[in-house]
Amino acid sequence: MIELYTWGTPNGRKISIMLEEVGLPYNVHPIDITKGEQHAPAYVAINPNHKIPAIVDPYGPDGKPIAMFESGAILIYLAGKAGQLLPATLRGRYEALQWLMFQVGHIGPMFGQVHHFVRSAEVEVPYAIERYTKEKDRLYGVLDRRLGEAEYLAAGEYSIADIATYPWVARHEWHETDLGAFPNVKRWFEAIGARPAVARGMAVPVKP
Repeated sequence: MIELYTWGTPNGRKISIMLEEVGLPYNVHPIDITKGEQHAPAYVAINPNHKIPAIVDPYGPDGKPIAMFESGAILIYLAGKAGQLLPATLRGRYEALQWLMFQVGHIGPMFGQVHHFVRSAEVEVPYAIERYTKEKDRLYGVLDRRLGEAEYLAAGEYSIADIATYPWVARHEWHETDLGAFPNVKRWFEAIGARPAVARGMAVPVKP
């Protein structure tokens, strides 16, 4: 069993979706970030960055336990372990990795900033809202153009790049985006959301 430490955020849901897609058995350990559980010493021993998600695989590449943090790195690790959801060709693999890095470096941070300044900031900061909203819209445009060229983000096949991006787009209402303005993203979003493994992964962790 892979031990999954997670919470109900886009980054956490990337990993539960991935585990459901590839069929690797796992146990869920909710880390309630609203209560600061990510700062507990036992968890920091697994993830020194005090964030979710993280995993512990009792059977790592050398047969020994391995702890992994950073959602992009975990997706790459699980794809290698399962032999799934990374294209077989080198060209396809590099395409998938570049779109994964696009999510990790741009989609997540910028969408997250919109969430913060629109939903959580104690004081309204118009400059920040305008700045991050414009960048969020620009990134949706990048996605929409790509998905007008291909069914999925990388090499025309479903991969960890799509798994990484989907949970962030799933919060389009949080960052005040009408998917109708990005028809290719909307088509892709609806197709991925219809996958049973995605629906199961999005429901992790189950709240008591």
